[in-house]
Amino acid sequence: MKKITLSVALLASVLTAKAQDTICTMVQLDRVLEFNYKTSEVINKENYNGIVFIEVKDGEVLCLHLYDKKKNKRKVTITYPDGEQVVQRLDSESNVYFTKIGPLTVDVK
Repeated sequence: MKKITLSVALLASVLTAKAQDTICTMVQLDRVLEFNYKTSEVINKENYNGIVFIEVKDGEVLCLHLYDKKKNKRKVTITYPDGEQVVQRLDSESNVYFTKIGPLTVDVK
């Protein structure tokens, strides 16, 4: 009986847990690609020359692929809802980085 109760409780907690979504963005020298994490299908392409702003919603995780095809560093700023900012210089030759679960904003320069 205890095993059945424990199994039902575990199943209920799994079913009510909030699932996280993963959004994927590739930042290249002059364009930004958004793609489906599971199928790698490109969803959106945009040209840019400056700063890329990425909004990560509540419950989402950002998979950020920096792909400049040469040794380079990019300044990445993560801003949390409470105003806290984390600034990092990340290698952008061909590296993938994951953020914490949102909400948060990521700026790539």
